[in-house]
Amino acid sequence: MLGLRPTAAEAVAPVDCPLTAPEAVRAVEAELGHVLDTTLRRAFDVDEVFAQDVAGRVTAFVRRGGKRLRSAFAWCGWRAAGGSGDPTALLRTAAALELVQACALIHDDVMDGSPLRRGAPAVHVDLAHMHRAARMTGSAEVFSTSVAMLAGDLALVWADDLLTETALGSPHGTRLFQEWQAMRTEMVAGQYRDIHAQAAGSSGVDEAVGIATLKSALYTVERPLALGAALTGGDDHTLSALRSAGRCAGLAFQLRDDLLGTYGDPSTTGKPADDDLRTRKLTYLLAVGLWLADVAGDKEAADALSPVTDGADLRSDDAVNRMRAALERTGARDVVESKISELAATSVRHFAGATADPVVRREFTTLVERASGVALGPAGEAA
Repeated sequence: MLGLRPTAAEAVAPVDCPLTAPEAVRAVEAELGHVLDTTLRRAFDVDEVFAQDVAGRVTAFVRRGGKRLRSAFAWCGWRAAGGSGDPTALLRTAAALELVQACALIHDDVMDGSPLRRGAPAVHVDLAHMHRAARMTGSAEVFSTSVAMLAGDLALVWADDLLTETALGSPHGTRLFQEWQAMRTEMVAGQYRDIHAQAAGSSGVDEAVGIATLKSALYTVERPLALGAALTGGDDHTLSALRSAGRCAGLAFQLRDDLLGTYGDPSTTGKPADDDLRTRKLTYLLAVGLWLADVAGDKEAADALSPVTDGADLRSDDAVNRMRAALERTGARDVVESKISELAATSVRHFAGATADPVVRREFTTLVERASGVALGPAGEAA
């Protein structure tokens, strides 16, 4: 049913009582529900078939959840830069981040051919099922790919609309929009570099770090922190500390995601295991493994991890198992675990430079722990 979800105003604490991060995320969920109800209603006004098949799937996908890390990090940036009082602009900015995340995931699943997302069929897979069930003519794969790209575009349109409305109503709207504008371009650049590296058979550690930074670190943590801070007109010193903290935490998040993509349990992660290995995606884990194999003169491991040029089936279970064994034998997994711990601890130290109050610093530390999978001690060091 439309219009039955509580509004953000009904879900938050009184404005003179600053929200905690968990409260802020719950309030973002409420705001997001309200936005989705409104946009879906507008979609039905445009065209019922489009609303049912496309807009309805986008809203259902967004409502299916996710970590909501970007919302929580935006709250941290807002509070670290002095945010207090009415959180409406923050909640709407965070909701826009969740919509742009939906766009990225829908498109990414098409590009990677991933069948699962958030514990359910990916949007393009669900659309293929719809095509077959309705006995439509033509290729189900062509139809589902095309419509999924439109669904991702629609999520981005809704995100841009929401962010623009928020910026127009904010005294710091220009700065907010500039951060948003930069983030969108970085996302596309990172996705392209990811695709390009796969096609080129790239293996360099520096290139892997550059892709992880563009595709994930900036967009997952650094820009959400900066977007939150922009809403308060945060000073340059605060923004610099937040950017440094965000880049480190974002890289730690991506490196953890690389490990989960190789060793994770799909029943826990909600997405397939082995996809990165089957497509030989240039992750930091793969690049480090190949570098260590070369240094050690381990030809077997190097051959397993190198780009395939002889027509071998890289997607086979045997190839995947050999790659995973090579990553273990070279010690790449341990190196990546150590780097994640280092980045998480460094992120917390940088955040302390923003001079946020102790409550916000503790909540940021908790978020970094969630994002990185690293337990941090009282002083922010890896436990």
